[in-house]
Amino acid sequence: MIYVGIDIGSTASKVVARKEDKRYEFVIPTGWSSKETASAIVDKLKENDIDVNSDEVVVGATGYGRVAVDFADYVVTEITCHGRGGHEMVGGNCTIIDIGGQDTKIIKIEDSFVSDFLMNDKCSAGTGKFIEVMANRLGVDINDLFKLAQEGEILPISSLCTVFAESEIINYIGEGRKRSDIAAGVVDSVAGKVAQLFSKFANSEYVVLTGGLSHSEFFADSLSKKIKLPVHTSEYGRYAGALGVSLIAEDKYLKSKKK
Repeated sequence: MIYVGIDIGSTASKVVARKEDKRYEFVIPTGWSSKETASAIVDKLKENDIDVNSDEVVVGATGYGRVAVDFADYVVTEITCHGRGGHEMVGGNCTIIDIGGQDTKIIKIEDSFVSDFLMNDKCSAGTGKFIEVMANRLGVDINDLFKLAQEGEILPISSLCTVFAESEIINYIGEGRKRSDIAAGVVDSVAGKVAQLFSKFANSEYVVLTGGLSHSEFFADSLSKKIKLPVHTSEYGRYAGALGVSLIAEDKYLKSKKK
């Protein structure tokens, strides 16, 4: 059997396909239509000889656009999937910080189950979308923004709303402030807002970063300083939701076969 997990986020869509001990994954932009994204995922899977309509393929869907995956055998909420995927990556109890395009989730895993979680407000500036918007305002991509931030001195950005925070940045640009200093302020602002959300979980023993920013060691280090705990990264951190829903789909499928 092949188990496929699809996580359609507001910015990017992640896919994991597993067969025995082999794994294949990819990410594509979500675009304006989750339906079109789901169709593009089907085409890309076909390129790798995976037919979602085959009796040998089981599909699970999660994320912002999960309802658009009309060929999914199982549709599961994000918290459950990110918890399962993060736990699989870590292999034990942990607290997961998942920074998505639209929201940030803190998920505590104990004895393989979600014991507690917290999500921020969708209009908050503590998300990946905020960094993307500010990177565009500074004329760079996200990776270059992190590189600039490492070289800069932090300029304070206090607004909780992306629109007002962008106004602060426009003012800094008008004052002729260094782009690297503004970039450092952007990263510090997001890390600070995520740290505020995390305060409820301050007694965590092991913290892992997932989502679209999980590839950035600089951001993980910035967040570590804010929460005063090591924040671990993973090469496949952005696939936590897709991996989780593929595992849940497998569990549900096997359970249905036992009946």
